[in-house]
Amino acid sequence: MKILNGESITLGTCYYPEHWKEELWEEDLTRMLENGIQTVRIAEFAWNKIEPREGEFDYSFFDRFLDLTDRMGMQVIFGTPTATPPAWLTTKYPEVLNARQDGVLYRHGARRHYNYNSPVYQELSRRIVEKAASHYAGRRSVVGWQIDNELNCGLSEFYSESDTLAFREFLKKKYRTLDRLNEAWGTVFWNQTYTAWEEVYVPRTTCSDSTNPHEVLDYLRFISDSCCRFAKMQSDILRKYIKPGDFITTNGLFGNLDNHRLREESLDFMTYDSYPNFAYCLDAYREEDPVKDRKWSRNLAETRAVSPVFGIMEQQSGANGWNTRMEAPTPEPGQLTLWTMQSIAHGADYVSYFRWRTATMGTEIYWHGILDYSGRDNRRLAEVHSVYEKLQKIRPVAGARYEARVGILKDYDNIFDSQLDVWHSRVEKASQKALFEACQLTHTPFDYCYLDHVKESEELAGYQVLFYPHATIMTEEKKALLEEYVRNGGTLVVGCRSGYKDERGQCVMDKLPGMLKEVTGTDIPEYTMISPAECGKVTVDWDGTTVEAAVFSDLLAPEEGAETVGVYTSNYYAGTPALIRHSYGKGQAYYFGGAFTEKTAEVFLEKLGVIDPYGEILQAPEGCEIAVREKDGARYLFVLNYGKASVQITLKRPVRDLLADCEAEGVQTLQGYETKVYEI
Repeated sequence: MKILNGESITLGTCYYPEHWKEELWEEDLTRMLENGIQTVRIAEFAWNKIEPREGEFDYSFFDRFLDLTDRMGMQVIFGTPTATPPAWLTTKYPEVLNARQDGVLYRHGARRHYNYNSPVYQELSRRIVEKAASHYAGRRSVVGWQIDNELNCGLSEFYSESDTLAFREFLKKKYRTLDRLNEAWGTVFWNQTYTAWEEVYVPRTTCSDSTNPHEVLDYLRFISDSCCRFAKMQSDILRKYIKPGDFITTNGLFGNLDNHRLREESLDFMTYDSYPNFAYCLDAYREEDPVKDRKWSRNLAETRAVSPVFGIMEQQSGANGWNTRMEAPTPEPGQLTLWTMQSIAHGADYVSYFRWRTATMGTEIYWHGILDYSGRDNRRLAEVHSVYEKLQKIRPVAGARYEARVGILKDYDNIFDSQLDVWHSRVEKASQKALFEACQLTHTPFDYCYLDHVKESEELAGYQVLFYPHATIMTEEKKALLEEYVRNGGTLVVGCRSGYKDERGQCVMDKLPGMLKEVTGTDIPEYTMISPAECGKVTVDWDGTTVEAAVFSDLLAPEEGAETVGVYTSNYYAGTPALIRHSYGKGQAYYFGGAFTEKTAEVFLEKLGVIDPYGEILQAPEGCEIAVREKDGARYLFVLNYGKASVQITLKRPVRDLLADCEAEGVQTLQGYETKVYEI
């Protein structure tokens, strides 16, 4: 592949030739190439430019543009245009439109207004993809394809008539009979029992907003399945026409979607859309937030879990904001570079800026690109050029994998379950935020690892410690993987509210933590949400160290062979076990009775011996992020300063400064928003 080939880190930009006079095209491409931009993404919103009326195809517009890119040596990523069906299509076939939960159709005039399951939309999408691919895929400058755009972005729930019909077929395939469906959904509760498939719908508006939770869990699985099938339909078509070495991808990570399945079935790699400037939106900014734009490292870690080496299809380059919301300031000098390096530090080998020119019309007139409305040279373009020069100096990093010895386990069933279940949601949100912040602020790199896509326990063996903060839904397959990981020498940390549901989302009639009681050596005789009337925080004494058990308290008892290492020191259950350690095979498992806070997670990292693994090499303040990529025995350490003020770090032994092309040791100064890259 010409992108993500392990040889170089390359730059691109999103370009919309349909937005500009043709006289600008060559000038724009020339300026891009002069500033190190070698690839443009086009066409993902341009269905009308290929099929202006139903069944009438005109390839001339993009032919003219591709003639130019062929001649100039600019690479092109071509987008299938299915994210925005044209007005002629939605007017003639309103059944393709998505709907609100109450059945009211979303109308034409925005984007992503279709539903995946409309037979009409599926057929017309097949046709436009087939026509575009058969005509354009052979062009010399086309090196890859993007499927649709930001699948499930904005709208990740679908309530059209087509979705109901498809949902019934999904359920028939899964359960075979209504009796099995009724059992799985617990429809005997509140007299919801179904006697015919025609009685089953996607979740509808109900009184008290209390939809059957087991139905919703299957419904979210169905949405993911629908999206994955829609993408695979397009990928299968594209595979017939793309040239050897060309790739297929799509962009973004959004809700109600098994991104691992999406990549495995349809993509060569995943790309992400990174907008750290959201941290500074006028209606969302929080001064007390310790990580701010560093939060996007969490999203990059999610992308890396799907594709260890990945691309960025849309990288922040200017102020963001639609004309209706999301207002944010222009990135300060150096932030464009910082956020680019943030993406690269986490595994990106291709970074494409959104967008080249700022749109002068439409909803996104305030979502700025590299150039402002005038198109003249500016400091952001100069910064892009500077980034390009830096990338030439760190070429050896290309193809390197992110290095981490701490893993945070996730799975899609629990993600879906926590969206509806407020008990699950409260602990999950608290712990995921806390674990990320603790790892960030202590310079402890970590990976997300999706357990439902782990085939063998050997895939987990590289992690010294695995956190599974709230494994609410547990299955035999996941249980076996966890037990083998610990048995072979790993350390597993499990938080409260674990193991109490089965795959259907029903609570198990068993001693808690259900399937996890053997590996954790734990019994849970009682539990409680922490009362808002409780004075202060619920605390735990862990061998003389005080930590907080947030949100919830599982009151624990050790089983035979396990030991209590922490007890509650507040509330009516003071003195009750709160932390159980169990030796299991060559490893050990911990069951913690609460949700994690940042400080509690930090104590776990320290006591388990995984905190700050590069502390022998350098010392850096909390305001810096540390990341390491490794390839062929070489390791590349990134130090990113997220503050506008300069900071000092201390290198404890000689290392190679790739950007300065010199040996470095001792005290080093990072200017505001500066990144250092060292070979260690």
